[in-house]
Amino acid sequence: MTDAISRCGYVAIVGRPNVGKSTLLNHILGQKLAITSRKPQTTRHTLLGIKTEGEVQAIYVDTPGLHKENEKALNRFMNKSASQALRDVDVVLFVVDRLRWTDEDQMVLERVQYVSCPVLIVVNKLDRMEDKNELLPHLEWLTQQLPNAEVVPVSALQGRNIDRLESLIAERLPESEHFYPEDQLTDKSSRFLAAELVREKVMRQLGAEIPYQVTVEIEEFKQEGRVLHIHALILVERDGQKKIVIGDGGERLKKIGQEARLDMQKLFGSKIMLNLWVKVRRGWSDDERALGSLGYRFDD
Repeated sequence: MTDAISRCGYVAIVGRPNVGKSTLLNHILGQKLAITSRKPQTTRHTLLGIKTEGEVQAIYVDTPGLHKENEKALNRFMNKSASQALRDVDVVLFVVDRLRWTDEDQMVLERVQYVSCPVLIVVNKLDRMEDKNELLPHLEWLTQQLPNAEVVPVSALQGRNIDRLESLIAERLPESEHFYPEDQLTDKSSRFLAAELVREKVMRQLGAEIPYQVTVEIEEFKQEGRVLHIHALILVERDGQKKIVIGDGGERLKKIGQEARLDMQKLFGSKIMLNLWVKVRRGWSDDERALGSLGYRFDD
């Protein structure tokens, strides 16, 4: 007999930057919602990803990676967002990267060990491990750090062991009516998701030249018949960064636009007319008022 009890709750996904938190969320949801790149600090906002399957609704809270650099207002905003996600959730997924353990992992551990809800330690990127025998001692060590947590090795990229992870989460969710309609995927607006897709393509295109002082503002988001018209402003802090984003003869900006448009068509199920501009707005990443106007909220 199946468990017909209705369950619903919040699941915080925490960890240091670049351990695969957003990739894990996208795989669980079965579609791309959170942006990903190989660069640390790709995720800047907490993002809800809602998965309803039968009687179980899990509301995943994807968070920015907790990190030590705390000088700029943007960094403080990201750390505060990640820490706040640990409040009032029903399950915590503490994501770590294979055998690697850094000062930032330790920083996350020190916050996670005081939460009152169940914790699952998700050991990610198993697909990149050559010698699986090295894993067992590390799993035992992790269990010692959080004795009440269950350790779950996974590959978010390949989807390995994700079913088991989801069943462990479901068991730990409280009995409750669902908070969201069963077809709702996120709490974020389509405008927000469009801006994030453009920012992802900027980060992926720029490689080692990446200016972290890049954000995206949507100036127009309008459906006309079968076409969704989106005008997006890519904001940087210096003239030199503007040249990097645009590229020789505008080639890089063109490629950013092409790749973002393809993802938007899949996400919104519509033909997309996307126009991109690059503008210098000096010091935005260290100005709380500017960050507030761009959607970064510092209030509790």
